[in-house]
Amino acid sequence: MEFLVAKWKIWYKSLDVNHDGTISFEDVEESRNKFTELHGLDEQKKKFVLENFEKWWNEFVFRGKTGEISEEEFVATLTQEYTADKDTFNKKMEKCFDVLFDVIDTNKDRSISEDEFLIAFKAYGHENVAKDNQFFQAYKPKDGLVPLREIVDSWVDFATNPDASKKSVVKAAFDAGV
Repeated sequence: MEFLVAKWKIWYKSLDVNHDGTISFEDVEESRNKFTELHGLDEQKKKFVLENFEKWWNEFVFRGKTGEISEEEFVATLTQEYTADKDTFNKKMEKCFDVLFDVIDTNKDRSISEDEFLIAFKAYGHENVAKDNQFFQAYKPKDGLVPLREIVDSWVDFATNPDASKKSVVKAAFDAGV
């Protein structure tokens, strides 16, 4: 459980887009606005992204709470859900990352290009392009693309796997300074 809690704290910090120590609606606004600006989306796609980013944050990060959410609250909620029913928790995490990466996959080709990956990370306040690029390359893209399912599965594993001996692309990237 200790290993999962450590990873959830990493995830929390990765969602603190404006790096102020808490997650709030300001992080939602900054991430979705940066994402749509960096992509240069048309109005219809922009509206889809804005709405679905907010829905994702509300359902999977804030989990019905309003205002700010502290790291302690975030971790406590995940801990409670995980210990109550691991299978349900795992399914919820799969849905969480399916929804998120579906929004990020703006061209709906069911794969993520390096540009899409870098834009998403920049939108979430991760501006070290070299580290983000290393993260993307760790997926061993073929023809410049990584299947969406592979990325989703790696994040689900990151959020749900308590085995510290199992290699994690996501954990390794954060350990390397993403």
